Amino acid sequence: MAETRTRWPFIDSLRGFAILGILLVNAIDITELGMARLLEGGSRVPDPVRDTLYLTVQTRFVPIFILLFGMSLWMVLDSARARSPRPWLVMVRRMVVLAVIGGLLMFAYPGNILLEYGVVGLLMLPVVLLAPRWATLVGGAVLTVVAYAMFGGGLPSVPGLILLGAGAAAFGLPRALESSGKAVAITFTAAAVLTVPALLWQLTTPGDPRFSTPGGIAGLVMAVLYTTGLALLWRTRARTAIAAIFEPLGRMALSNYVGAAIVMALAASVVDFGHMTAVTPVVALSLAVIVVQSLLSRLWLAHFRYGPVEWLWRTATWLRPVTLRREASQ
Repeated sequence: MAETRTRWPFIDSLRGFAILGILLVNAIDITELGMARLLEGGSRVPDPVRDTLYLTVQTRFVPIFILLFGMSLWMVLDSARARSPRPWLVMVRRMVVLAVIGGLLMFAYPGNILLEYGVVGLLMLPVVLLAPRWATLVGGAVLTVVAYAMFGGGLPSVPGLILLGAGAAAFGLPRALESSGKAVAITFTAAAVLTVPALLWQLTTPGDPRFSTPGGIAGLVMAVLYTTGLALLWRTRARTAIAAIFEPLGRMALSNYVGAAIVMALAASVVDFGHMTAVTPVVALSLAVIVVQSLLSRLWLAHFRYGPVEWLWRTATWLRPVTLRREASQ
């Protein structure tokens, strides 16, 4: 038995886009870029590339990824309700297995977010299971506002964003983004207007925006900007390129997240990133990894229905083998 649900190509592409942004952030942490030099008493050298990442990438993509996780939680639950007499048990297994995957990945990347997603997702599961969809949506919105107002996002924002994603999925956000109607255009315009003061506010607290309220809020505003902007582009000729690059990445998001973390950890074991002063080599390596993963994902999905880690996740969730090869399902 496996969950079957509508696939939204834009949602897959958005997830792949988020994978790119998250890797650009995580790669610096995984490789511990410049940390050895700082521990030896060196000072941080000004780096315009790092500053650009602070303004365009850091804190921008994680909210998108968490929101998509919440949306996926709702969609899988919807399928489990139709296929299992105990959907809550299916979802509990799903969250536990994700936490286990995150725990194992700690050996390569101690800062990975899969463990906390699994744990927080498990804690939020009763709300998504039992509360009306409007309560899930409103509760997620309130928790998200509180988390960003008080802490600038970070871990405290995860419960709210998960509920917000689940509630939004229940009210049809995947379809709305896929079709990119007037509401998406209005939201994009509002986010574009708010981005200017948000960035100016972030600039009042220089450094990594993950550790400041202005940086976190600017990241949330730009996450909305990126999401709606990509949705609007999806309605143009750019859709072909967006889908070609990001849809395979998104359909195998978990495998690509895990794989990229392992590749970066292995690279850090043979390259002395700790004494580097510029982030450009890590950014270049990250982009190369994304290109290779996009190509490999497309090749893999031509023969298989799921990525390898996704297949393991589904098999453990349903406690029986899930059909993997495309030929076997036809």
